[in-house]
Amino acid sequence: MAERMLQFVRLSQAQPEKRDVAARRSDFGEIYREFAAGEAAQQSSRCSQCGVPFCSVHCPLNNNIPDWLKLTAEGRLEEAYEVSAATNTFPEICGRICPQDRLCEGNCVIEKGFESVTIGAVEKYITDTAWEKGWVKPPIPRAELPYSVGIIGAGPGGLAAAEKLRLRGYQVHVYDRYDRVGGLMIYGIPNFKLEKEVVLRRWEQYEAGGIHFHLNCAVGQDVTLAELRERHDAVFIATGVYKARDIEGIGSGLGGIVPALDYLTASNRDNLGDAVPEFASGALNAQGKRVVVVGGGDTAMDCVRTAVRQGAAAVTCLYRRDKANMPGSMREVKNAEEEGVEFVWLAGPEAFVGDESITGVRAVRMHLGLPDATGRQQVAPIAGSGFTIPCDLAIKALGFDPEDLPKAFDEPALPVTRWGTLKVHHRTMMTDLPGVFAGGDIVRGASLVVWAIRDGRDAAEHIDAYVKAKAGATLAVAAE
Repeated sequence: MAERMLQFVRLSQAQPEKRDVAARRSDFGEIYREFAAGEAAQQSSRCSQCGVPFCSVHCPLNNNIPDWLKLTAEGRLEEAYEVSAATNTFPEICGRICPQDRLCEGNCVIEKGFESVTIGAVEKYITDTAWEKGWVKPPIPRAELPYSVGIIGAGPGGLAAAEKLRLRGYQVHVYDRYDRVGGLMIYGIPNFKLEKEVVLRRWEQYEAGGIHFHLNCAVGQDVTLAELRERHDAVFIATGVYKARDIEGIGSGLGGIVPALDYLTASNRDNLGDAVPEFASGALNAQGKRVVVVGGGDTAMDCVRTAVRQGAAAVTCLYRRDKANMPGSMREVKNAEEEGVEFVWLAGPEAFVGDESITGVRAVRMHLGLPDATGRQQVAPIAGSGFTIPCDLAIKALGFDPEDLPKAFDEPALPVTRWGTLKVHHRTMMTDLPGVFAGGDIVRGASLVVWAIRDGRDAAEHIDAYVKAKAGATLAVAAE
C-alpha cells in the first residue's frame, strides 16, 4: 500500500470547500463543508511519510499523524481513528479549532510550492466518520477501582483527565460552575468554528461511561476545596483562565464597551436557545451597530466574525502591530477578511469618545521598533497620528488572566505564581497541597485547547501513580 503515499508531487493541496461568503455571513453554521471520502483519502496520500515527522514533533499531543494519514489513504478508517484517539481525547475538536497553520501543517516538511498536507481537515473527517459509524464508545473500564478523583472544571483539560482516569477504573466526579459541560468550547468558541453538538455529544458519552458531573457547582461557594479533598483521593484543578485583561484610558467607563468573553458567551447562549437579557436588550448584540474590536488574537477573530453574523453595520479590528505579527491564526484572519471585516493595522486605542455611551474610538498609529527580550518587536506611538473610528459597540479582546483561586476556593494555602497562575511541581503536576494537581491554562496562562488536552492526559498519569502509591503505603502500614 506504500505506493499510495507521496502523492504531493501530482496532487495539489486542498481544504474542504468553504460555504459561500454571503451564506455564511447570515448564520452560525460551520463554514467548511465535509470532506468527501475520496477527497480525504487523496489529501492523506500527499503525506511524504518522512523519517522525522515535524508535524508530530510540533503537535503538543505528539499525534501519530503520518500513521493515520497513511491508514486514511488506504481506506482503513477505523484503524485510523484508533491511532488518532490513542493520543488525542478530542481529535474532532482539534481538527476544527487548532491553529494547524502554526503547528502541524505549518511544520510539514513538504517544501513550499507543493504546500503542506491538509492535516486538520482529515483529522476532523476521521473522527466525524467514527461517530457516524458508532466506533466511538463510552469510557467503560474493565474493572472498577475503589478510588475517586474530583476534577474542577469541565473544559478540555478536565474532560481529558476524566476520560483517562475513568478508563482505568476510577470513580470520577467533575465539578463545574456552568450549566453545561465543555467550558470555553461551549461558551467561548462560536458555532461557525465549533458547532455545539460536537461538544455536547461528548458529555452524553462520558455520562454513559459512568463519569459524574456536578454542574452549577461553584467551588468555594457550593463546596470548598477542603471538602473535595476529604471526599476524593485526589483533586485535579483545570478551571482555565476567565478574567479579562482590561485597558484603561479616557472614556473606558462609557456604556457600550464590553469584554470579549461576555460578548461571546451571550451570543453562544442565544444560539443554544437560552434566554439572555443582555442580548435581548441589545447591550451584547451587534445588530445594526458600528463595532470596533481591540486585539489581534483568536478571540478577537471570534468577536469580529460573530459581529458580522449578528448584522453589524460595520466591523473593524484595531491591532497595534502588523498582520505578520498577529498572534491569531492567519487562516482565521483570511476568513474574517472574506466576510467583510476591516483591519486597521499598526494602530492602538488612545481613548473612547462619547457622553454616556461610546460614539467612537480614538486611535494612534504605531511604529514597530527593535525586538525586546522575548524577540518580539516593541511598539511605539507616532506623534500627531491620531484618528477616530466611529463606534457604537467596542469589544476588548486583550486576552485573559487567572482569577484569584486561593480566594475563590477559600484555600489560602493554594500556591500561586507572581502571575496568579497555580504553582505546581512540573514533574508531578501536583501543587504544594498533597493530592491536589493542576494543569491547563490555570498553570500555563491563556493557551490552546490542545495544550489543555495534553495537560489533562498527563495529569491523569500522575494522579494514577500518586493514588496507587498512597494506597500501597497505607496497606504496608496496615500490614506491620
